Amino acid sequence: MKLFNTYSNTLEEFKPIEANKVKMYVCGPTVYDYPHLGHARCYITWDMLYRYLKFSGYDVIYCRNITDVDDKILKKAREENTTAEVISGRYYEIFTQSMKKLNVLKPDIEPFATKTIGEMISIIKDLIKNGYAYEVEGDVYFRVRKFKDYGRLSKQPIEDLVAGARVETSDIKEDVLDFALWKKDEEFGYPSPWGKGRPGWHIECSAMSRKYLGKQIDIHAGGADLIFPHHENEIAQSECANGCKFVNYWLHNGFVTINKEKMSKSLKNFVTIDDMIANYDANTIRLFILTNHYRMPVEFSSEALDGAKSGWKRIQTAVNEVVKYAVNADTNVSDSDEVKQFKEAMDDDLNTSKALAVIFETVTKANKAVNEKNIENAKKYAGILLTLTQVMGFNIEKEKLTSDELQNRLEKIIGDMEFLSDEDKSLKGYELMEKVIEYRNKARLEKNWSVADKIRTLLDRISIVLKDTKEKTEWEEK
Repeated sequence: MKLFNTYSNTLEEFKPIEANKVKMYVCGPTVYDYPHLGHARCYITWDMLYRYLKFSGYDVIYCRNITDVDDKILKKAREENTTAEVISGRYYEIFTQSMKKLNVLKPDIEPFATKTIGEMISIIKDLIKNGYAYEVEGDVYFRVRKFKDYGRLSKQPIEDLVAGARVETSDIKEDVLDFALWKKDEEFGYPSPWGKGRPGWHIECSAMSRKYLGKQIDIHAGGADLIFPHHENEIAQSECANGCKFVNYWLHNGFVTINKEKMSKSLKNFVTIDDMIANYDANTIRLFILTNHYRMPVEFSSEALDGAKSGWKRIQTAVNEVVKYAVNADTNVSDSDEVKQFKEAMDDDLNTSKALAVIFETVTKANKAVNEKNIENAKKYAGILLTLTQVMGFNIEKEKLTSDELQNRLEKIIGDMEFLSDEDKSLKGYELMEKVIEYRNKARLEKNWSVADKIRTLLDRISIVLKDTKEKTEWEEK
């Protein structure tokens, strides 16, 4: 397996520190606002890597942190006249639900910055003791020029780095390049040897990574926007505090762009995950993201998402048909040519575009097996499709229509439902569907079979099937 290491700027053979074990850290969200498509791109990408590493036989420990103490969180807390805990708690829950909707697996470890303050203070004390950091009036700064490899990750010679938009400036620092490890904060701070304060952003990840994965890890991943200064600073403070190499493989995913601009909250051009889910299912969003190589930028457009929607429907339909025809899928598919081709693609720096091409080729073969009534091939391709889609994080279970999609269908038959009142007809989507089912169940109880049958027939016309159980009546798309 080869991965592109941002640090060396080359494609490298992946060799874990400990045989068959992988320690992987991904920078998680700062929970102060709604997660957007840029977050989806990042966490779907590394979710896919996590799944593939496990599929390849590695024992993976995946740590993804939560930044719940930060200037942006405190700013929002002041604006809403509440506490940082309320803000971070609210948006952490929203983030968690968004990841669940996208079928992104929870990491093995999900530490919170506020629960790791002690580890941060310990690292900062070591850096001061060894001359790599200094305290001024309750603030603590890292001496950038003392770390000779500073700038290696971002490919920026230290001579070219000047105080600017990405470098914190202060009159009390020894050097404009020095960055904050600890910030004095009497209002929201935590006790420390330097007075009440709170950690700088960069020290948080160094501390959480060291506490839960150790001083040296295999993979550290995140968005390309984190290369400088965040990951550059992590390397400096971690290696100076720990006395050893911090990370063996630095991996970074490209931006999501809108009109060629990076999607971000600061530019106010972001689309939230909830907005996306309202219009496209999770599999469509994942396919849209994985169609592109993870290191390349992804241009957001409704046309691209519509294309992904059609692509996913093709996969979903093929799986449903081949599984229905073959009844039982062949689970012993690891030696098949298709799986080998899939692994070759993924082992080539996670070439998901090529891996998806293997899946679509298998879809064609599966459809052919069904058309030719070849049960053995149908079982084989059913197993391959179920295996490969799961590795890429797709949820193969049939998903219900969105409320808007359901509403559009119901509007085609609502004129023939004379039993509905005007008030009933004002209901939308799921609520209207519940009302229709309610009328049908009432008709069945009253043995009014003509109305009950008419409702089933009308719903059949818009490709909706009713399923009656002892407890309730459910519906699904054909």
